[in-house]
Amino acid sequence: MATNKKTAKQGSNEVEFAIGKENFKYIAIGVVILVIGFLLMAGGKSDDPNVFNPEIFSFRRITLAPIIVVGGFMFIIWAIMKKPKE
Repeated sequence: MATNKKTAKQGSNEVEFAIGKENFKYIAIGVVILVIGFLLMAGGKSDDPNVFNPEIFSFRRITLAPIIVVGGFMFIIWAIMKKPKE
């Protein structure tokens, strides 16, 4: 039976993961992008519940933040699918 040199070394208990260290770094970067997007979405509430605050409809909250969040999710998907270097 053939053995893979990467995963089965003689006398070694090393485990090879499907996702490499580089992929985990990219995933962490993607999570940071997501956090930035959600932080940009936050805020805009009114101090008085009877008064409407139009700031909730700002460009930052309605357009920019969702684009950054979707981009962060796409970056994470790419980071997971990226083939690790050999």
